Amino acid sequence: MKRNKLIFLVSGLAIILLLAGCGKKSANTQKITIGASAVPHTEILKHIQPALKKEGVELDIKTFQDYVLPNKALASGNIDANYFQHGPFLKEWNEKNHGHLVSAGAVHLEPIAVYSKKYNSLKELPKHAKILISNNVSDYGRVLQIFRDAGLITLKKGTDLTKAKFSDIAKNPKQLQFKTGYEPKIMPQLLKNKQGSAEVINSNYAVQAHLNPQKDAIATENSASPYSNIVAIRPDEKNRPAIKKLMKELKSKSTQKWIKKHFKGAVAPVEIGRAHV
Repeated sequence: MKRNKLIFLVSGLAIILLLAGCGKKSANTQKITIGASAVPHTEILKHIQPALKKEGVELDIKTFQDYVLPNKALASGNIDANYFQHGPFLKEWNEKNHGHLVSAGAVHLEPIAVYSKKYNSLKELPKHAKILISNNVSDYGRVLQIFRDAGLITLKKGTDLTKAKFSDIAKNPKQLQFKTGYEPKIMPQLLKNKQGSAEVINSNYAVQAHLNPQKDAIATENSASPYSNIVAIRPDEKNRPAIKKLMKELKSKSTQKWIKKHFKGAVAPVEIGRAHV
């Protein structure tokens, strides 16, 4: 009887110690819930999950299919961070929604590109060619820059590309028709159906549609673009240790190398030391 009592006490003590150990591990683990676009953002985050786990950070990824909900979810506190947008987009969102979201740092650039099933270059575009563009206003300056650099249009003096609209075009010799208002995610389908003379597509949606900006596009955004994709957070999260670990891993040399290899140039990592956007 005494022996059974001793076994019971020892077993009970072992269970208590095990539970205490589990509690200690849980207390040291920090959780980040982050919203992201499917490609390339979610893929990049999944790649760094194991490394973050070793650092004591559990990364819970919520995938969004649009550009509207991630900032709303972050501002309302439903997620801790998001990773889907560039700096000018965040700035515009804050202005329109009286928001205060900030950048935790720039991670990569998704070169926006022009695609066509009818023409092999921008210079081949005929007069009155119809160029289909998404409803993402913050990308309009990027589009204008591509066509300006190709010599097809000029812009009004003093135009700020981060705020530019198509009304800022000064000269348009070919009278190109820039048609805006399409949902970004349907742009690859418009290209497939040859709806326009050319379509402008963001790289994340291009990659999902098995398009490679380097091989399939007839014109691609300049690599000096300021439109790097960022991780956005609420201001009070800036000094949170888990967020700092997240950014350190996203901007590490190993992650940069993986991005280059995995996306084959369709996504370009921001160089270490570059200023945050």
